[in-house]
Amino acid sequence: MKARILIVEDEQHIGRLIKFNCEAEGFQAVLVGDGRKALAELEAGPAPFDLVILDLMLPEMSGYAVLEQLRTRSVQVPVLILSARTLSEDKIRGFDCGADQYMTKPFELPELLSRVRGLIARHAAVKGAAPAAAAVPGASERYAFNTAEIDFARHEVTVRGESKQLTALEMKLLKCFIEHEGKLLSRAELLDQVWGFDATPTTRTVDNFIVRLRQYFETDPSHPRHFLSVRGMGYRFVAQPTGAGSELARESENGVGADSGI
Repeated sequence: MKARILIVEDEQHIGRLIKFNCEAEGFQAVLVGDGRKALAELEAGPAPFDLVILDLMLPEMSGYAVLEQLRTRSVQVPVLILSARTLSEDKIRGFDCGADQYMTKPFELPELLSRVRGLIARHAAVKGAAPAAAAVPGASERYAFNTAEIDFARHEVTVRGESKQLTALEMKLLKCFIEHEGKLLSRAELLDQVWGFDATPTTRTVDNFIVRLRQYFETDPSHPRHFLSVRGMGYRFVAQPTGAGSELARESENGVGADSGI
């Protein structure tokens, strides 16, 4: 079955260009011109979509509002924002709303199509249509730490027996940390491995996602014991903060917020 893409773009010449090339890649593509129609398509379509390409400056409802509605309703379809908004705060807001990737206009078509293929492949892996380890090679399908149980193949997370709804990108970041358990990872490394693009010196994308992981998994998010900040360097995941892990936890608590404002 062909993967389905919803293109939400009010500039028809851009929308038609993207639609034509997505179909040339072998995907099914639906084009709508405003946010309300996008939500209607996502709710009433004959089959679920595998990707949304979303403009931000839309009539009726902004792209931010569309994305917030999707994530509030626990719709975990990957979302690629494609926008003329280039400021760092626009990108941060997009990621905070639950976007998986962000591209700015004008854009290079080969890069857009490469991102489309990658997001659809990772979404298929999360759904179990392909090996889930393809998103982050080497990570286990199932993992448990503290009171958390994660099933990457089923995209299921429970903490203290309560189900948590993580986005595909949050799951990918979690998987990356688990695969590199105990290793210090810089923001640049995380951006490259999880988001697939180079960081700018002022980006807070990783910081904002770490805050969310702490809210999901830490007993006390203000004093993390698993997702640790290391002053001026990056982050480290510790599954069992005992013994050597306690040293890492104290190191983190002494440095939390020093380089990220967290």
